[in-house]
Amino acid sequence: MTTDDADARPYGRRAFLGLLAAGLTSFAWAGPASRIFAPVTSQFSQLAGDLLPVGGWRIYTISGSMPLFDRDTWRLEIGGLVRKPQRLTYDDLLALPRAHQISTFHCVTGWTVHDVRWAGVRLNHLLERAEPLPSARAIRFVSLEQPYTDSLTLPQAALPDVMLAYEMDGKPLTRAHGSPARVVIPEMYGYKGVKWLTRMELVASQPTGYWEGLGYDQNAWVGRSNGRD
Repeated sequence: MTTDDADARPYGRRAFLGLLAAGLTSFAWAGPASRIFAPVTSQFSQLAGDLLPVGGWRIYTISGSMPLFDRDTWRLEIGGLVRKPQRLTYDDLLALPRAHQISTFHCVTGWTVHDVRWAGVRLNHLLERAEPLPSARAIRFVSLEQPYTDSLTLPQAALPDVMLAYEMDGKPLTRAHGSPARVVIPEMYGYKGVKWLTRMELVASQPTGYWEGLGYDQNAWVGRSNGRD
């Protein structure tokens, strides 16, 4: 998109940071008012994490809480326009061919964490298991944190460093970082990397995700979308 296009968009880095600042008092508001600021957490512990980040990370939620991962009951479903729907346990996921990479994480609000060590499964491998139908054009990712969804086109998902990560810096993902699994696409801003993943749905056209519904770009390429001033 052009610079003029980015300036014309209703939401950008300034707007996001404004919402974050407003969220500092949202925990004292009634339910209807707090829903206005759903993009930022209303829980004090997470707000403190935003103000005092650890290792450069700031943790955002859209619902004010982080989902709990239950290893015994969690399943990753892969469905929609596929020949072989999948329903994987956490142990099933860990048993798949393992991929490693070191990449930089970029947040749409302007902060960056360098040299993050990820481990997980390539999205291409998961798609090969499910066998997408010819009509499939995109993947819709669904989080345990409702209503957090987002999507990638199949060509985007096929980039060589895109993965479904279950480890970060040598340890299983923590709750704050999206356990049990999250999407990692280093070429795009972090809001495309859905955390607490529970479902991948192959669809005929790319749907609008949660953040895109608030004015962010569908294709969140780092440095080329409306995340930067």
